Amino acid sequence: MNEDIKGSAFAKIAPEIGNPVTNFPEEPRFQPPPPFAGTKFNFPLEAILPGVTGQSEEAGALVFHALGDTGGIHGNETQNAVAAAMQDQIADAQERERPRFLFHLGDIVYLSGESSQYVAQFYEPYQYYDAPIFAIPGNHDGEIAGRNDLCNEPSLQGFMQNFCASSPQRLFKYRSTMTQPYCYWVLEAPFVHIIGLYSNIDGQLDRRGEQPQRDWLMERLRNAPSDKWLIVAAHHPCFSLDETHGGYAEIMSAMDSAFLASGRAPDLVLAGHVHSYQRFSRDFEGRTLPYIVAGGGGFANSSRSLHKLQRGLTVDRLPFVTTLPTVRLESYDVMNAGFLRVTAEAKRLKVDYFSLSFDDPPRKSQNPRDSVVIECETVARTAR
Repeated sequence: MNEDIKGSAFAKIAPEIGNPVTNFPEEPRFQPPPPFAGTKFNFPLEAILPGVTGQSEEAGALVFHALGDTGGIHGNETQNAVAAAMQDQIADAQERERPRFLFHLGDIVYLSGESSQYVAQFYEPYQYYDAPIFAIPGNHDGEIAGRNDLCNEPSLQGFMQNFCASSPQRLFKYRSTMTQPYCYWVLEAPFVHIIGLYSNIDGQLDRRGEQPQRDWLMERLRNAPSDKWLIVAAHHPCFSLDETHGGYAEIMSAMDSAFLASGRAPDLVLAGHVHSYQRFSRDFEGRTLPYIVAGGGGFANSSRSLHKLQRGLTVDRLPFVTTLPTVRLESYDVMNAGFLRVTAEAKRLKVDYFSLSFDDPPRKSQNPRDSVVIECETVARTAR
């Protein structure tokens, strides 16, 4: 063996096939979020959809969409098709089943979140989506490494301008800027309480050695209403069996710490980042929690460009038990674009996944390709 190679610091680390938590960078990139300029982190859905509380209570349900990873730098055909499919659900649904908003799971603008790209990558594709769009940032929304001298913007500037504006401004045809309180925040809605996190560039709530967002999460969990379904959303997933990214140990650790410290675990964890669909179940403190990855929102514009399962991984049957005995892969789709439809009722939370093929015109699933239902007999939901 060449002595220079033998004595070098390089050492190839083979991936552990079947491990859903694989990404642990030694020196993760971290961009401090902008200062919080508001007074409250919570935002009531009623503030932007007056009357939605009474309407939802009369209907007995609140329905909304969720997806991630939509920015269309490779062409917007897939992103447009996904947006059109969600709009069709709004237009065709009976009042009780009509989606009221879209919760975007991050990576809205590629590659570096430039404010100049929001019209082409966000406002145009969603100009006919007839409902508000809320969001949390993804790594590309906060990235600055790819910016050049002509785009000297600080991290998250585009996101804050377009989703956390002090007042709504119409920038393109039928959509206005949103007035969320911050890049991590809480959406208060009928039947459901959504805590949205910012997992930064490489999958961390906080810089190593610090924990302000983790502590913020703990307090929001502790104060969340016990009579509503609780959803936690972050761009980077805790678990993934894809070959490109994998799950993020520091996100999982920070969430688990907050769940246990607050005495409250969510009913559902949502993520994007991985360009495909995966649904996991996890045994946690006497409960089974669903963790869903929904990153097929349109950035990946072909079946080949979706993130596939780990090379060498054979899934003969579902559920597939990962190398973590408490975590199982329940369903996946690495061939189609898609989105989620979430239905929250008083004692029932249902998540449906709908897919779209990359054919022209695309084939869309009229019925859910995958579904999971969470039911409860009691209104109090705690970690223990």
